[in-house]
Amino acid sequence: MGKPLRRACVAATAGLFALGGAAAQAAQPAKVAILGDSITSGYGLPPGQALPARLQGELARMGARTLVISAGVVGDTTAGGAARVDRAAAGADLCVVALGGNDLLRGEDPARIQANLGRIVRRLKARGVAVVLAGIKVPEVLSGSYARSFNEAFVQVARRENVLFVPDMLQGVTLNPQLNQRDGVHPNAAGVQVIARRLAPVVAKALQPR
Repeated sequence: MGKPLRRACVAATAGLFALGGAAAQAAQPAKVAILGDSITSGYGLPPGQALPARLQGELARMGARTLVISAGVVGDTTAGGAARVDRAAAGADLCVVALGGNDLLRGEDPARIQANLGRIVRRLKARGVAVVLAGIKVPEVLSGSYARSFNEAFVQVARRENVLFVPDMLQGVTLNPQLNQRDGVHPNAAGVQVIARRLAPVVAKALQPR
């Protein structure tokens, strides 16, 4: 085999390896972490019915290949999320920030909630992780100045940090006995499915190249 032919074969082989590597890289599913609390961790539910699995299923139904990882800790707050965001979202392409429910139960200052959420979002963005902020709203039966300030905390973070936003991931689920477990707080399997269907289109949009 002459030198020109050998060089051509080497170049062709290298090209095939490069194409194979690029195809393998393209085939990798996007890694999505959900930074949250007991709802994210699947309290009271088997893993296959918990939010990470249901969200991954909804995204697959939409044609998005993802691996959705639970970064939920029972009882966690926005302050706790801010303290563990780096390790919780390690290696993620996108992080759904789904915190605030326990802050509400504790009557946490909305200004502090807003500051914690802002810190989480900025940290993720600084690491090149796309963000979807999943808000929650105070039930209408508890309306008042605190409720308005609490709800607005999520809106302000989404606006200032320019991230995709789900205003109330628990819409239709909160206080609905058919969609919650016996404790009236944690969604049952049907309630989790409602949440996953609400989050999936926004997550899919955030995964699209910009």
